[in-house]
Amino acid sequence: MSQAAPPRVLVVGLGNPDRGDDGVGVLLATRLADSLPDGVGLLTGGRDVLSLIDDWAGYDVMLALDAAAPMGHPGRVHRLTSSGEWPVETQAPLSGHALGLFEALALARTLHLPVPHSVVIFAIEAADLTPGAPLSPAVAAAMPGMVERVVDEVARRAART
Repeated sequence: MSQAAPPRVLVVGLGNPDRGDDGVGVLLATRLADSLPDGVGLLTGGRDVLSLIDDWAGYDVMLALDAAAPMGHPGRVHRLTSSGEWPVETQAPLSGHALGLFEALALARTLHLPVPHSVVIFAIEAADLTPGAPLSPAVAAAMPGMVERVVDEVARRAART
């Protein structure tokens, strides 16, 4: 009996590096470039989320890295998972983008386009989203731990058969 192929994993850095902490997803993805195993997809640009609909085709798992809207705990890491629909109450506070990942996933499902079977969002709660601002100290301090968590998540998910 043949063994099933391991799941295809895609890591995506989201956000706008020109808006302070909003760029943390792109920075994290860039840092991960040398830490991911062969065969894991990586997108590091602050992309329009609608372009992801084409990019995630063929992947079983997508790990999205982003900033979470400020909620009073800058630097706190949030991890959300879904293999189905996202609950409505999680949609608003987690994205500062006009059209976010949740909406792109919903649109793809509505149009019967392929979506990853499993989506994990790692988001660091932002302190400052001001255009031109540097990364805040709280978010910068949270990055090394988040890199480790993402590397561990990729290893676990890529090894599943």
